[in-house]
Amino acid sequence: MQVERTSTNDLLVDKLPDGSKLIVDRKNETVFALNATAGAAWDACSGPTTLSKVAEDMQRSLDPSVTEELALQSILQLREKKLVTTSGAPSGATSGATRRQVFATLSAIALPVVVSLTMAEQRAHAQSAGSGGGGNPPPATTASATTPGPTN
Repeated sequence: MQVERTSTNDLLVDKLPDGSKLIVDRKNETVFALNATAGAAWDACSGPTTLSKVAEDMQRSLDPSVTEELALQSILQLREKKLVTTSGAPSGATSGATRRQVFATLSAIALPVVVSLTMAEQRAHAQSAGSGGGGNPPPATTASATTPGPTN
């Protein structure tokens, strides 16, 4: 399977200390949040590559126990969000790993997660939560200190 990032001209990428990434697509006004596993796959796709090379890069940057199956799941999520394109069938990615091998890998590495939210959705959530985004500021509160009376 060949893998390549989609056009990155309109993307702003911010790497967070835990290895996760925040990607802002200015053209489509969408924000993507990638956990460290999906972020490692994104990094591995900096140029045209193959699934097996993505898995190798993820093993070096994330964890040696990364399998092609995990790399494939990462790529499929990135493709679903239109952050990468793929061509060809995954070769060897469905090697029939045993259930025990899959669970051993999953216990060491988080499943890839890619979530997205349009900027309009973000504004709506921020306004409904009362944080920023315009609207009226929350009412000011005053704390009054009380002094406890004498105890007997």
